[in-house]
Amino acid sequence: MVRTRFAPSPTGYLHIGGLRTALYAYLFAKKHGGKFILRIEDTDQTREVAGAVDVIISALDKAGMKYDEGPLVGGDYGPYIQSERKQIYLDYAQKLIESGDAYYCFCTKERLTEMHEHGATKYDKHCLRLSKAEIAERIARGEPYVIRQNIPESGSSTYHDEVFGDITVEFKDLEDNILIKSDGMPTYNFANVIDDHLMRVSHCIRGVEYLMSTPKYNLLYDALGWERPVYVHLQPIMRDATHKLSKRDGDAGFEDFLAKGFLPHAIVNYIALLGWNPKDNNEKLSMQELVDKFSIEGLQKSSSIFDETKMRWLNSLYIKELSQAEFHAAAAPFYDKYCGGLNIDYEYLSELLQPRVEILSDINERTAFLTAFDGDAQKPFDFSLFVNKKWKTDEAMAKSLIDDCIAATNAPDLNAALDALAEARGLKKGQVLWIYRIALTGAAATPGGGAEMVKLFGKAEALKRLEKVKSAL
Repeated sequence: MVRTRFAPSPTGYLHIGGLRTALYAYLFAKKHGGKFILRIEDTDQTREVAGAVDVIISALDKAGMKYDEGPLVGGDYGPYIQSERKQIYLDYAQKLIESGDAYYCFCTKERLTEMHEHGATKYDKHCLRLSKAEIAERIARGEPYVIRQNIPESGSSTYHDEVFGDITVEFKDLEDNILIKSDGMPTYNFANVIDDHLMRVSHCIRGVEYLMSTPKYNLLYDALGWERPVYVHLQPIMRDATHKLSKRDGDAGFEDFLAKGFLPHAIVNYIALLGWNPKDNNEKLSMQELVDKFSIEGLQKSSSIFDETKMRWLNSLYIKELSQAEFHAAAAPFYDKYCGGLNIDYEYLSELLQPRVEILSDINERTAFLTAFDGDAQKPFDFSLFVNKKWKTDEAMAKSLIDDCIAATNAPDLNAALDALAEARGLKKGQVLWIYRIALTGAAATPGGGAEMVKLFGKAEALKRLEKVKSAL
């Protein structure tokens, strides 16, 4: 059975690059009727951020990636949090020591620093030469130690990656990894091998940064007599031609983009295309379509540049497909943030805004008109807005029309009344409509004309605003 895993460290938010790794592992498992596993790699507990596991689980849920085994849901190969598997790693480290594929190292930080200051580029295997008696004596004295992997000093290793083909690495270029740290916890380099095997992971899908380290992992598989998984390494997502997409450069987390008002599946859809080619021109794909189309053969050797403008466009397609009720529910938190507390018809506001936003945080700009001016004149009215060169309108025209605008607002049919006003005054309809909308809102841009604004504000508020403008003209 195909079994893939996503194994993040709980060090904070879920990066877009990590989400894409999880997505590809999820799509491949589902495409082949397999299992998708979530494993929390918290071996470096100095970097662990409180609540990060909950953030990861929540993000996968919002993204529509339900894991089959992992924290909360369990499974046959748990526990799925590495800090709860400490003894398992110690037992296998001991087996590697007994076979000569690992050894105790008592070197202090001072010795290692001095070694590197004298030009060493990797550990010199100093402790490999210690006798069993000396090792036992030093452990009995309580000296701190680590356990290192014993990598051959000559020769090379070749393995096959599904994206990059055959990879060969010389052993002389590899350092003896630390497998068990002085606190008794395993390093990633050790724990990921043990867990991938014990959890029956068939395909290891991860970032390209592990491409050249994989021979170290293969030595561990071989030393323990285990079958190696299939390797699939992914190029990073880039901010530009030379820099990875990073939190330091701004929003790069899944939750960051949700907070901006991107819809979860729009994000998923977009990042699926960053490094994978579905072999057709269709860029808008449901999760099921992603599952059906996904293949390792479509993965790219070159890195991809993240284009937020492109993701905004894709998100706009999803927004337009929402029902009015779905859009209103999604927009509600943004109304609370940007224009909460106003006495307006928010459901009608949603109807006006849905075709006019690409991401939900656009609501901030699109609703600025709501507070550009109010009936109590808490903000000064900008009378220069009455001047429109296209329609040849100005403040004097507004002053001459304001009483008729108020009367039209009280009429049974506002649009018919404004049409009649234009005809009676020998004006173009656009001139009257411009004057009316500006007098009503005090804003140059609104998501609808005067009639829509009256419906949004309500007739009483509309009349109050017009009367206030009249008194100031």
